Amino acid sequence: MTSPTITPQLDLDSEQLARAYERESATRQFESGKRLVGDLALVPGERVLDVGCGTGRLAEHIADIVGPSGSVLGIDPLVERIAIARGRSRAHLAFEVGDARDLGGLSDASFDAVLLNAVFHWLPDKAGPLASFIRVLRPGGRLGLTTWPPGQRTMLQQARLEVLAEPPFDRHVRPADGVLFRVDEDRMRALLGQAGFTDIRIELRPAEQTFADAEAAIRYSEASAFGNFLGHLPVELRARAREEIRRQLQAKVGDQPVVRREHRMVVFARKPEGA
Repeated sequence: MTSPTITPQLDLDSEQLARAYERESATRQFESGKRLVGDLALVPGERVLDVGCGTGRLAEHIADIVGPSGSVLGIDPLVERIAIARGRSRAHLAFEVGDARDLGGLSDASFDAVLLNAVFHWLPDKAGPLASFIRVLRPGGRLGLTTWPPGQRTMLQQARLEVLAEPPFDRHVRPADGVLFRVDEDRMRALLGQAGFTDIRIELRPAEQTFADAEAAIRYSEASAFGNFLGHLPVELRARAREEIRRQLQAKVGDQPVVRREHRMVVFARKPEGA
C-alpha cells in the first residue's frame, strides 16, 4: 500500500523552537550556507533572494558581501523565525514572511542570485518553485541550493522509524521519509532543465555533524524541523515517543557522541542570457 503524502506543517513552530534553531544553526546550517555562498561567488552590488532564510544568519552574511550597493531579501513562511531575523535588518537587508511556492509579489528579473540552504527537500512540489526562481532571476542570474538526496538514513532517523513502528504510535501513519521530499541527481537535473536552467552543476559532498548525546541530536532535529519531528502524533503521545526515541538512540551509541554522516547535494544553475 502506498503511504499517503504528508506535507510539512507550518503551524507547529514556536518561539522556543525558533530560538533553539537560532542557537543550533550557528555552527551547522550557517557554516554549510557560507560554503554555498562562497561557491556562488557573490560580489558587491548584487541583489540576492534567500529562500527559507530561517532566523537570518546567512542573509546577514550575504549582506556583508554584497554591501550597501547591493540588497538581500530573506523570506521564510515561519513567523517566529522571521521575527528573529528582522532584528538583523538594515538598509540593504530585509526580511518578509513568504513562501517558495508563491513568489507572485516579486518582480520579474529582480535578482542576480537565488539561494536555498537546506530548504529544497521541504518542498513537496519542485516544479512550481523552480519556475518562480527562474522568473525572478535576471538573465544570466544564478541559482544555488543545498539539499539532502534520498537513500540516506541517520541513526536518529532509524531510531525514530523503529519507535514509530510500535504501538501505540503505529496507528498514526507517517511515510518512511517523514515530511521530506528528496530527489536524486537525475531528477534534480531534469527538474532544473524543465524549468529552463542551464549550466547545471551538481555535487555530492560528505557532511558530518557531531552531537554530544541523543538528547542534543533530538533537540537539533526538532528545531530544524520546526515542530514536524513528531508533529503527526497526537499531542498526548509526543513526549512518550520522544523519550522512546532518545533511549533507543542512546542505546545505539552508548557513551559515544552521536555522529551524523551523510552526503549533501550542492546544486548550481544559471538562467540563460537573453531569457
